[in-house]
Amino acid sequence: MKIIFAGTPEFAAIALAALHAAGHEITLVLTQPDRPAGRGMQLHASAVKQFALAHNIPVAQPISLKLDGKYPDVAKEAHDLLHATPHDVMVVAAYGLILPQSVLDIPRLGCLNIHASLLPRWRGAAPIHRAIEVGDVETGVTIMQMELGLDTGPMLLMERLPIAADDTTATLHDKLAKLGGDMIVEALDKLEQGGLTATPQPEAGANYAAKIAKEEATLDLTQPAQELARKIRAFNPFPGAMGICNGTPVKFWQAEAVESSNHWQAGQVISANAHDGVVIACGDGALRVTELQKPGGKRLPAAEFIKGFPLEDQRFD
Repeated sequence: MKIIFAGTPEFAAIALAALHAAGHEITLVLTQPDRPAGRGMQLHASAVKQFALAHNIPVAQPISLKLDGKYPDVAKEAHDLLHATPHDVMVVAAYGLILPQSVLDIPRLGCLNIHASLLPRWRGAAPIHRAIEVGDVETGVTIMQMELGLDTGPMLLMERLPIAADDTTATLHDKLAKLGGDMIVEALDKLEQGGLTATPQPEAGANYAAKIAKEEATLDLTQPAQELARKIRAFNPFPGAMGICNGTPVKFWQAEAVESSNHWQAGQVISANAHDGVVIACGDGALRVTELQKPGGKRLPAAEFIKGFPLEDQRFD
């Protein structure tokens, strides 16, 4: 099939690579404008753009697609390009721009979205993070026919995936990205043969997976250790969960909840040694943190970290 692909990060690039490998013709890629990144804040192309350029696929990077928005001339140019580009279907994965109805109406077979959740469980920008944060035992990928609502369109394909006890957003992302790539190839094969059935989403059980804010990174150690351990996994790799010790933010990259007596004040370091790791009292139980990082430093095992940042008898705010 001839495909216009819209996506930006690595999750989308893996799906694009799967479609390309399956022999579909990608006639155009839409992706977010290059963004400054790194210490030098130099402009960096998205993962999707990098793949497209490496495979000689045309790329467009409009800052808006809304004809009645802030940049109508840019949107009009993008619309003209979409109309002029031969394609049967548009595939969308973590694009980052809202597709107005005027865009959704262009492809002959509509717009298919790859969404990293068992809809309607998590609609919105951060379904992987939020699933881990609240303790879901499974997640998956839904291929959805797009409509104007936020991830509300009818479901075309769904596959489930268990969430392992040690999964972080990073590890679960990679599993779901691979699954999403396989599923969109399957979906297009079935679409081409007329074998896809659209199932409306139920409203019951829908939740909004809000984008992760940096402010969420600082842990409230009065919360139960089980909840905090999930947050640490959910915020790995971004934004990285942390506690504040003597005014210094310390990131926690790996941790587990352990039992503790109730006489410790939340935030108090119970022990900090090579054998136990860094054990911190919480509102209920304690966190055993086994990988930490100070500002400007590397991620280190607890045994190495405490050599340069002693934590015995310290406390986290």
